Amino acid sequence: MLYHAYEFTHAAVGPLRAAARLSKESMLNPYNPFASSYGVRVTAAACDMFINATRRYAKPEFGIKTTIVNGQKVKITEETVLELPFCNLLRFKRGDNAGTDQPKVLIIAPMSGHYATLLRSTVTAMLPDHDVYITDWVDARDVPQSAGEFDLDDYVDYLIDFCQILAADGERPAVMAVCQPGVPMMVAAALMAMDNNPSRPASITLMGSPVDTACNPKKPNELATSKPLGWFKNNVIVSVPWPNAGFLRKVYPGFLQLSGFMSMNLDKHVDAHKNQFKHLIEGDGDSVESHRRFYDEYMAVMDLTAEFYLQTIERVFQKRLLAVGKYMYRNRLVDTTAITDIALLTIEGEKDDITGLGQTEAAHRLTPNLPDKKRMHFVQEKVGHYGVFNGSRWRNSIQPKVKKFISDMRANVKKP
Repeated sequence: MLYHAYEFTHAAVGPLRAAARLSKESMLNPYNPFASSYGVRVTAAACDMFINATRRYAKPEFGIKTTIVNGQKVKITEETVLELPFCNLLRFKRGDNAGTDQPKVLIIAPMSGHYATLLRSTVTAMLPDHDVYITDWVDARDVPQSAGEFDLDDYVDYLIDFCQILAADGERPAVMAVCQPGVPMMVAAALMAMDNNPSRPASITLMGSPVDTACNPKKPNELATSKPLGWFKNNVIVSVPWPNAGFLRKVYPGFLQLSGFMSMNLDKHVDAHKNQFKHLIEGDGDSVESHRRFYDEYMAVMDLTAEFYLQTIERVFQKRLLAVGKYMYRNRLVDTTAITDIALLTIEGEKDDITGLGQTEAAHRLTPNLPDKKRMHFVQEKVGHYGVFNGSRWRNSIQPKVKKFISDMRANVKKP
């Protein structure tokens, strides 16, 4: 009923949203002699705020059309390499074909409510020197029940398949896992190492990943462990309503995840919207557009399958199975000590309020047989969770280290 109530409320305010849009356009019409008056601008700004507060935010586009290589503009084309029910493997193909001679990098976007486009800046920074691929996860409400379930083990299967695709030319790829996929990527790497899979990554970069949530737990960790698993199953798992393609599929809805994100920094969001209202009245186009770009991305959320969400709560946050050496993949014990030649770089933000300091670094403790020359840990000062993979410090400080690590580890790996 929760999902149905959400959809009904959205539909119910539709006429009001349409009226607000018409009012705004009428008031700001250049032929309106009162368009520049303060009262009209305030009313139009209020209509704009109402429209954006109640509209549905569609999946954004990456919109990366070009990159700069050696001072020259190079065309970028999105290419779907593999299409699976719950994820598409995308490649950002460079028009100069130089990317084919550069390291292949698989960026694993988090499947935690937002779309992969959240990593647009991550991709943009990596493009000039790498052949970049990314996991473009599909909204669970758009996947029909005939596609079956999708849990953490299926997630691991997808990652292994993607690594094998990137390694088709005989060179082991580099992998970057941002936040949530840290644990399943470690599982995938361990399984590939245990099987001596020739497609195992040459290097893995974990960025703000909850490998061991007992280290410096933050609010998301506390929320996940404050209640038994049954509470989550009974209170936040709902069925997708008709007419969505995933009708009756059990999901953790994106709007609940978004409400959780918003509540963690509610004061900041309130202040941001107050400033947006002021900028709309003042006609500050640059500030208004910057605000819209951010919230168009932030407010666009996707549903997660119930089985994936509940397993993540249980295995990663409540029982910490990988951290304590008890993680099972399809009745097979995962042995991370088998990782001996997959280089490991862990990156954390000093002010991360989602994944606390030490949680990502814990991956090194789980790989005792990995030589020191193949491991590195870095803490970026003065950044929070999103600053690890987005913003000026990502571009100017973190990304150059990731680039060098990938290059160095690539040079030390022979083709299988």
